[in-house]
Amino acid sequence: MVHADSPIDIDVIFLHGLGDTGHGWASAMAAIGSPHIKFICPTAQIMPVTLNAGFKMPSWFDLKSLDVDGPEDGDGIRKARDGIHHLIEEEVKSGIPHERIMLGGFSQGGALALYSTFTHTKTLAGAVGLSCWLPLREEFPQAAISNTGSPILQCHGDCDPIVPYKFGQITSQIIKKFAGNIEFKTYRGMMHSSCEEEMADIKKFIHQHLPPV
Repeated sequence: MVHADSPIDIDVIFLHGLGDTGHGWASAMAAIGSPHIKFICPTAQIMPVTLNAGFKMPSWFDLKSLDVDGPEDGDGIRKARDGIHHLIEEEVKSGIPHERIMLGGFSQGGALALYSTFTHTKTLAGAVGLSCWLPLREEFPQAAISNTGSPILQCHGDCDPIVPYKFGQITSQIIKKFAGNIEFKTYRGMMHSSCEEEMADIKKFIHQHLPPV
């Protein structure tokens, strides 16, 4: 049992989707949390997004296409990854060990969370990817320098019109080739969003792999 005065010994860094902000997920994350867990929901910088006709909005990197084989913003993805790695190291400096830090995200944020997890040099607690994909997948498995044994929860709605369900399936199949500890969950009828069942699965996953010390 965790008491209200229990010290925080876990970080979950959760990254929002395109055009959203950290506030968009903060309350949802808090609702599945515990007193020993700190949820960090940063907001991406505002930038022009090619996919949306160059309109400026919060985005972790430029999105050029949502086609399975569409062009990607490799430099932008790596720069965003470096920013997330820096955030992890800031948390480590504050006293949270790498193995007690989990990354997660929705859509573009989930894509960045997966990429940042596999390209980090230290072992992390795992990752949660919601309605997302693995960016720069042609770099893998060579790019996966760590966390190939860490638990990964990937969730996707089978009616997603933005990031097609098939894209999620392909991502899961690719990751399984170099990181076998992955669970892929399907939510029937769910579009590009979340649902109570998914949030319950995320809560179970976090508490299973990050119990209080």
